[in-house]
Amino acid sequence: MPNPEFVGFVNSLQATAEAALGDLNAATASAARDGLLEEGRARKVAERSLKLLTMLAEKTRGNLDFTEAELLTDAIGSLRARLGN
Repeated sequence: MPNPEFVGFVNSLQATAEAALGDLNAATASAARDGLLEEGRARKVAERSLKLLTMLAEKTRGNLDFTEAELLTDAIGSLRARLGN
């Protein structure tokens, strides 16, 4: 069974990156207010979240249940596609 805190953490990092990339949701309004959507900075914010998720995947490899591993892999894949990495 997936750990709710882990799921929330992964979702939070992904949402931060998506907000920085301009996805329309409540996080976008907050990111814009905080100056995270300024040209150049938005991509850096998204790349940082991707790096954190990638590091998390490397450090937890073999220690996640199937659902957690799939969530993390999907988040990384989605952000890589958005960033063109």
